[in-house]
Amino acid sequence: MKIGLAVLVALAVSPAFATGNHAGGHDVMEIGKPGTKAAAKRTVTISMKEKADGSMVFEPAVLKVKKGETIRLKFQNTGETDHEFVMDTPAAIQEHKTLMQKFPEMEHADPNSIRLAAGGNGQIIWTFAKSGEFGFACLIPGHYESGMKGDITVAP
Repeated sequence: MKIGLAVLVALAVSPAFATGNHAGGHDVMEIGKPGTKAAAKRTVTISMKEKADGSMVFEPAVLKVKKGETIRLKFQNTGETDHEFVMDTPAAIQEHKTLMQKFPEMEHADPNSIRLAAGGNGQIIWTFAKSGEFGFACLIPGHYESGMKGDITVAP
């Protein structure tokens, strides 16, 4: 039974991440690729948390970068529950959100995402390779709907 479920999950995940770096995927995604510490000239700290009114947020919720720029994104989960950060195209985020609703316990090992327990810290170093409009979100079921999403503009 466990093997059958693992195969089902693998098959369900594969199409959703055809442009990503999931289990043998491509090294470069539309939003960019993992960067190096030496290339990161700027650090942006992003807080993940719940608010008293029940909403969930990233602060800041808007990122502006330049094509080719490598950024160190430092994360602090100051909330009381797990949160994740997944950045990608708006369409890929929606596909991933749908998949997470079907498999809520799914965890990621993708370079464009991070999941942190309450009180946790982490980082992603990322090179934004293409200009355009992208996004980020927490795709744990219910978090996106509670406001946990944001925008990334990559200028030419």
